[in-house]
Amino acid sequence: MSQERILLAYSGGLDTSCILKWLLEKGHEVICFMADVGQEEDFGAAREKALRIGATDVIVKDMKQQFVERFVWPALQMGLIYEDRYLLGTSLARPCISIGLVEAAAQRGCTIISHGATGKGNDQIRFELSCYALNPTIKVIAPWRLPEFCERFQGRTDLLEYAKKNNIPVSATTKAPWSMDANIMHISYESGLLEDPAIAAPEELYQMTQSPQKSAETPTTVEIIFKDGAAVRASELVSGKTMERPLDILTFLNKIGGEHGVGRIDLVENRFLGLKSRGVYETPGATILHVAHRDLEVYCLDREVFRVKSFLASKMADYVYNGFWYSPEAEYVRSCLVASQRNVTGKVVLEIFKGHAMAVSRESIKSVYNQELASMDVHGSLSPYAATGFIEVNAMRLKEHHRVFGSANMK
Repeated sequence: MSQERILLAYSGGLDTSCILKWLLEKGHEVICFMADVGQEEDFGAAREKALRIGATDVIVKDMKQQFVERFVWPALQMGLIYEDRYLLGTSLARPCISIGLVEAAAQRGCTIISHGATGKGNDQIRFELSCYALNPTIKVIAPWRLPEFCERFQGRTDLLEYAKKNNIPVSATTKAPWSMDANIMHISYESGLLEDPAIAAPEELYQMTQSPQKSAETPTTVEIIFKDGAAVRASELVSGKTMERPLDILTFLNKIGGEHGVGRIDLVENRFLGLKSRGVYETPGATILHVAHRDLEVYCLDREVFRVKSFLASKMADYVYNGFWYSPEAEYVRSCLVASQRNVTGKVVLEIFKGHAMAVSRESIKSVYNQELASMDVHGSLSPYAATGFIEVNAMRLKEHHRVFGSANMK
């Protein structure tokens, strides 16, 4: 490694604090970059810590609004959810933080960006693909992929010993060594005891949500209004409290969802590299928004448009999870998904209670729902006799199959 100026994606945690010290030991000048994407972080203390370790400077950039408006809201509008469960909180933050990294590197004359992502995880891919897409000439140092670093540090236990030796204060301990990544959309937890999928996550792990068993005994009712698939207003119906800016809406719903234990998931997922990993996530506000949005989509969209849109959303979720936010395929699919949302306008009322967010009513002037047509009390414009021919035509191939082979799927 040449002695070029390095911009380090710094979190103030165990890994990046030790990496900062290690890079300084190698003779590099290091500037730290911290993106405020809504994590509960004492940025002042983290800044002082990095300076004490030896960083030349620490840049703290407020990116909360940019993160919510340019990444979280589009993802919710597109209905992105990875493997039917994960709302991509960490995955969405990485391309946002990468904007800050590339801009800061250019402003401070840094030719190298470094990060603390491990060689087994997804974040190394997300950060590096995003940075290369934004600035193809940038260079990246990933210590967890360097033989010299990996020979010295096998894992978090070695890092804890190194931190102790160098008087680096860290919050991780050998008793509770799980790692945590937080932003305004969610908190993710992994490693340590969580690496055994048979061990339940301890209750003290959760920070955004309280246990559903201990949550309020009465539900909270909220109304969310969407325009073209994006939330534009959220109200708590009893108090009348209303939010309209995306950042305020998410903060508001995080509080309500957290109080009712909404948005907890514990899963084993498929990483892009091919291995499986166990993660625990808290995503309260975005879970409420996702449930409301999906309910309104089914109400407003044509059946076949919804199915094609769902297929494309699954593809887009893969692109985001795998680090391809800035890619031609993601740009194309996103344009298709946004086009599908032009009729997803209306309001949804939900009850938030004991870990669940359930839509209880919805209204839209753009829905093709026809109450008279669906009613069991009047025939409406659909003749009941028309179903006879419909069933007869669909039964024809079943009868023919039985004639030749017998009833299918009976063995």
